[in-house]
Amino acid sequence: MTDLSIAVFEGDGIGPEIMAATMQLLEQLTRSADSYTLSFDFLPAGAGLYAKTGDALPESSVAAARTAHAILLSAMGLPDIRYPDGTEITPQIDLRFEMNLYAGVRPVRIAPGYPSPLASPGDVDFVLIRESTEGLFHTKGKGTVTEDYATETLKLTRKTSQKLCKFAFLLAQQRREMGRGPGRVTCVDKANVFRAFAWFREIFDAEASHHSELKADHAYVDAMALWMVQRPAEFDVLVTENMFGDILSDLGAGLMGGLGLAPSADIGDHHAVFQPCHGTAPDIAGRGIANPMAMILSAAMMLDWLALEKSLPELAQHGTRLREAVEDVLREGAVLTGDLGGSATTEEVADAIGAKL
Repeated sequence: MTDLSIAVFEGDGIGPEIMAATMQLLEQLTRSADSYTLSFDFLPAGAGLYAKTGDALPESSVAAARTAHAILLSAMGLPDIRYPDGTEITPQIDLRFEMNLYAGVRPVRIAPGYPSPLASPGDVDFVLIRESTEGLFHTKGKGTVTEDYATETLKLTRKTSQKLCKFAFLLAQQRREMGRGPGRVTCVDKANVFRAFAWFREIFDAEASHHSELKADHAYVDAMALWMVQRPAEFDVLVTENMFGDILSDLGAGLMGGLGLAPSADIGDHHAVFQPCHGTAPDIAGRGIANPMAMILSAAMMLDWLALEKSLPELAQHGTRLREAVEDVLREGAVLTGDLGGSATTEEVADAIGAKL
């Protein structure tokens, strides 16, 4: 039996509520496990903590998270609690930089029951890989602002770009072996205008030359925004810069039916954080009506990643079970929260998913 430690950040707003629902399901899976156990270490961070202490992400929390096998993080930040420069509290982004979590993984999947605004989406199951530590986020908190102009600097490095592209091709290979994709990687850039993106495309093409069994192609980011709406079923793995990925991942969430169904991961060489894409929704915090599905699907991604890292197939089986249980509840449509057209509580949704498990 392998004991796996999970660092847990409960977050702000609705964060603790959706995390509680997720913990309930992970503990249910753990009780039935033959090869692993999960232990949880709850760590302080967030806008609420900043308001009380002046520190949004204590070094002690970062140190404890580094020793964990994986990090599960709920929604963080509150719009009315900000740093002196006016920017929001974002410990989730700070963790990406602290641990060099360069690969932001944003699945876009439309299964039966997903409330997609697309009339006939087809079989949509692709993954957007967003670089998470560089790009236009390079100068986060350090941009130049004067009375007459403001500047932020985009920066790409060869080391990170090479690792990101390699990650994308390996993921495409894994997805093809699992029967979830044709083995295609698309570089999304703006190489027709910016030299930095032409340079990034060269790095992508160099990595593609090592994967002749996979298909590699390119798309400009504005065209990709159009194609994600017009023909999303064509894509498999997309890889792009930080800001482009930030925008396109929300478009992907919209295709699925909303941020309440959008999980994510930020993965580096040694650490990984799993969290929902949505915000803290302070207007409904404490009412017990938040949709926990994105948080739960993020936990399923965590189990998938741990399965590969620790060579424990049962974790992957449990990740699949958890994802399929969520999709069963969506497809039946009887127990849904308000954002999906229902009237169920967070707890009722968690119980319904637990029943499917």
